Amino acid sequence: MIKLAFTILLFLISLLTICKAPAYFFWLIAILVDEFPWIPVAVTFILLLFNLRTTTYPLISNLLLCASLVLFLSPVIRANQISSNISDALQQSFTPNQGTNKTSVPPFVAMRMFASVDTIQSRALIYKDARYKKLLMDFYPSVNLGKRPCVIVVHGGSWKSGDNKQLPELNSYLAQNGYHVAAINYRLAPEAQYPAPVEDVKDAIRYLKERSTELNIDTSRFVLLGRSAGAQIALLAAYTLHDIDIKGVVDFYGPADMVWGYSLPSNPLIMDSRKVMEDYLGGTYLSHPQNFERSSPLLHATSKSPPTLIIHGKNDVLVAYEHSRRLHLKLQQLGVKHYLLTLPWATHGFDYNLNGPGGQLSTYAVAYFLRSVTQ
Repeated sequence: MIKLAFTILLFLISLLTICKAPAYFFWLIAILVDEFPWIPVAVTFILLLFNLRTTTYPLISNLLLCASLVLFLSPVIRANQISSNISDALQQSFTPNQGTNKTSVPPFVAMRMFASVDTIQSRALIYKDARYKKLLMDFYPSVNLGKRPCVIVVHGGSWKSGDNKQLPELNSYLAQNGYHVAAINYRLAPEAQYPAPVEDVKDAIRYLKERSTELNIDTSRFVLLGRSAGAQIALLAAYTLHDIDIKGVVDFYGPADMVWGYSLPSNPLIMDSRKVMEDYLGGTYLSHPQNFERSSPLLHATSKSPPTLIIHGKNDVLVAYEHSRRLHLKLQQLGVKHYLLTLPWATHGFDYNLNGPGGQLSTYAVAYFLRSVTQ
């Protein structure tokens, strides 16, 4: 009976590859099963071998285990399907008349999931002395010599937590591929509210321009990249600062429509999204409707907005996929160069593993996008 109970539990966990996590703990498990699929696949396969020898309910157990195995493998299968056409889709979106931007590296390789990720040393710099704290950036210098483009990374954390140490693997990857990376801290809610973080991004750009000679930065080629709440900040900065040196913006699962997002909050067992937004925007929508509207990147997009790469998983339980779909439609109407990379199995934070199915595809898309907008 213990073996059968474990089999049923394994099957329920495998459903997280096609269903949204019902609570916070299950969201963390979903990241594991989606982006480290070889772990549950190995466990399931081992249990299936044991069950073939002896079990109390062989038919039920083996059917459940086979179904679990297929579900655990589904992110790999679907990543392979997306991999077959992502290059053409990106080329059509960003370089239709500029020749090819493809590389010899495939967008997804199953064996790459077992590879290690190399990192490089960053340098901590104080870019702003705010009223109550010094704001730091971790600067990852490009391995390539000469003036290089710079990617400014804005961390997530519901506008009230997190720091620039989050997910450093992509920073190292980009630095190894010819880009400077500045991962910044910004003022956090509720002590600092909108538009403080956007002002911090502006000050970070100004700081990097002032020290461009020392840091070997090409000041005409900046790209903003943000995750979750950081993506909202990056999008807003890209669309409202009107800086011609911002050549593009990368949005990892960010809230693009703050008004709509407040009207349909996330699962309270995972996050109280309304409370988070109220802390950031100074109150409820009824008391501060102008802040919700002014902080919505979607409402600031124009035909002159910089090229935008949107990456989102359909199983996201913290920031609804609908945010990215709405932004995609708005940019499509405006004729802004953009691409929405949809990962059907992925949840919030899927890029925790750079070599997972979602991590590989998103990294490929980011690298392609950067080449397109900075060349």
